[in-house]
Amino acid sequence: MNKLPMVDLKKQYQKLQPEIDAEVLSTIASTQFIGGEKVQTFQTNLEKYLGVKYVIPCANGTDALQIALMALDLEEGAEIIVPAFTYVATAEVIALLKLKPVMVDVDPFTFNVTAGIIQEAITPDTKAIVPVHLFGQTADMESIMELAKQNGIYVIEDNAQAIGSNYIHKDGATKKSGTIGHIGTTSFFPSKNLGCYGDGGAIFTNDDSLAKKLKMIANHGQSRTYYHDVIGCNSRLDAIQAAVLNIKLKYLDEYGDARNAVANAYDKAFKNIQELQIPVRANNSTHVFHQYVIRVKDKRDELMQYLLDNGIACNIYYPVPLYKQKAFSSFYDGDDLIVTEQLCNEVLALPIHTEMDESSLNYIINTVIEFFH
Repeated sequence: MNKLPMVDLKKQYQKLQPEIDAEVLSTIASTQFIGGEKVQTFQTNLEKYLGVKYVIPCANGTDALQIALMALDLEEGAEIIVPAFTYVATAEVIALLKLKPVMVDVDPFTFNVTAGIIQEAITPDTKAIVPVHLFGQTADMESIMELAKQNGIYVIEDNAQAIGSNYIHKDGATKKSGTIGHIGTTSFFPSKNLGCYGDGGAIFTNDDSLAKKLKMIANHGQSRTYYHDVIGCNSRLDAIQAAVLNIKLKYLDEYGDARNAVANAYDKAFKNIQELQIPVRANNSTHVFHQYVIRVKDKRDELMQYLLDNGIACNIYYPVPLYKQKAFSSFYDGDDLIVTEQLCNEVLALPIHTEMDESSLNYIINTVIEFFH
């Protein structure tokens, strides 16, 4: 049989092909390739969807994180708390700006950083926290924001994997992930829940002064053309990507529902297998399942190979803690972080996407069950 992919972007495109093709061709015909109406329309629509005052589109999710940090005017060596169990980009931009990534452990169930974990790492040099909403659900932002306020530090949400997720406050109020901290960031990498057909990203904020600075930094530090008020960079979302994203944004909640349907089927099938732990869904967040990640005791690598041998794609997010990456060896000299180490040895992501058909889903489920019997 053909290999079952982690994400099937071809089927998703085929479903949207008439809309996508028409919009892309109209963008080319307009010859507004950078900026222009398509980018502005997407920006406005995303602001409405998120319920946030400002969306600043940019070239990719890593740039979004970098620009967010640049806007805070932090002194060299300032400490930024980040989870050790995440993709490299979260810490990479911190080091690039000559700041210090302080890598901390995560919750063993949600895989997200918590206020309690963060609190233990705060020092007088701590200037910001970057909680990562890993695999599709929001970290406990209410507690994190309370802690940040108490200590006078910024919060930048890395929302690259959880766009569309809803965070539920203790009083029942809900907010979209990425809109709760001082600044939120996201990526539109093609495999993301809201993905374009190249690279793309965005920054979110409700703060007027931060928004002004973020916009300037993303456009060479310009307040107006040829007038450069701050040192910036060149990070723009091109119009063709904006056109694609504007169509896919209409279906983002449907995509979340489709991913949850797959996750529910997996949960039901795997809940009684003693050797694995299905994803834990937090009470204060919805889950949009950018990834469906199980924990497998002792036999993770064997299961992975068994799935690959049977034509089923799977992946390990992430095999190595950030502090054990060669690039970050100079930033960490503490003990191994117990949960992060366990996760790196046990996690395995199964295929999950918006176009999963029943036969493929059943094949994956049955193959996993066969391995444990």
